[in-house]
Amino acid sequence: MASLDIDEVRACFPSLKSGYIYADNAGGSQTAQGVIDRIVDYLTNTNVQLGADYFVGMLSNQRVNEGPFTVAELFNAASIDDVGFGPSSTMILENIARALENDIQPGDEFIITYEHEANNGPWKRLAERRNAVVKYWKPMPVSAENPYSVAYKIEELLPLVSSRTRLAAITACSNILGSLIPVEEAVKALRQRAKEQGARKVEVSVDCVSYAPHRKMDVRQWDIDYCVFSLYKVYGAHNAAAYVRSAALQTSLTSIAHHFLKVDDKPYKLQPGGPGYELVYGATAVVPYLKSLTPEDDLAASYNAIAKHEQNLLAPLLGFLTDARQFDRGVRIVGTSEINLSRVPTVSFVVVGQNAIKSKDIVGAFDKKGEIGIRYGHFYAYSLIDNLRPKLDVNDGVVRISLVHYNTVEEVEKIVNVLREVLG
Repeated sequence: MASLDIDEVRACFPSLKSGYIYADNAGGSQTAQGVIDRIVDYLTNTNVQLGADYFVGMLSNQRVNEGPFTVAELFNAASIDDVGFGPSSTMILENIARALENDIQPGDEFIITYEHEANNGPWKRLAERRNAVVKYWKPMPVSAENPYSVAYKIEELLPLVSSRTRLAAITACSNILGSLIPVEEAVKALRQRAKEQGARKVEVSVDCVSYAPHRKMDVRQWDIDYCVFSLYKVYGAHNAAAYVRSAALQTSLTSIAHHFLKVDDKPYKLQPGGPGYELVYGATAVVPYLKSLTPEDDLAASYNAIAKHEQNLLAPLLGFLTDARQFDRGVRIVGTSEINLSRVPTVSFVVVGQNAIKSKDIVGAFDKKGEIGIRYGHFYAYSLIDNLRPKLDVNDGVVRISLVHYNTVEEVEKIVNVLREVLG
């Protein structure tokens, strides 16, 4: 397995030259130079209305039409007709839920998680509009010593499936827990149970926002119907992409789109209120950047190298937070604490007990130093934080340190040094 050349990686991100340590990457990654260059190039040389027959207009069309090929490759979609762009993953899923409305019957059941509201809120609102039923796949503690060591287990998903199951909305990677759900395994088990129960039609929506920066997506291998990810968390600019299986487009959704572009005379849809065309063109630099990370010029090889490097980032951080002294101090990881490929380097924790420290105060200590950016809160996974027991202040939430492949072990050691100072 190839390894990353971390110096070459960091040279692709102009913002890293400042020496500031970006450790809030689950909220948004830094932007690769190639993406910036294409956005500037588009705005400088081809910033005209699409659809014109004059030379610059035709060049603008050509550039924007490259966008779907990029996201189709990232999703491993069968066709560019199955993908589109939108302003955010949250807005895309809201639009999909509204387009699905006519195909939902009273009493249909939706299975959702406690994760980010992007893949929860739209389905809860749809259920209210159509008198459907919402069921929750809840994460449960895996360690008797730590009640916050919660994880999602497939064996706890399957009893939720019934003859009325219509949709399951799952998150491939938690933006709080950092844990990965084995999507292919979960969907296969879900569909088998639904078949046994006699469900008439089951579709699966997967949130890959926290997954796509760390692992390769494969919507065909996963056998799913809807999928979203945010390009601004995969080293691009602030827009998002959607996959919709062609069968769902034909039999489940009623179009609410008002704008179409054409690629080879075939329409693909931009979500209403979609991103600027320069951002779509900027997205075309994401795949070349990712492929450049390894000699194989292959997405799978690059993601394998990313995962390998990120394990090196996890080791010193989780090693410090889970050692006996910190446990006695009251530090509790929210999620599992194993250092293996079942998780990404998004690490959340709280400090509880007699000498509890507010998450806000821990982050405030970092902010005073001014050299490292981390965050606290519920990160829009409100239900996850609100349902942890013993109860936490949902607004104070957790401390979250989220790393990606351009972070270094040396940066993690600096983060640990500040934690050691703050925790005492």
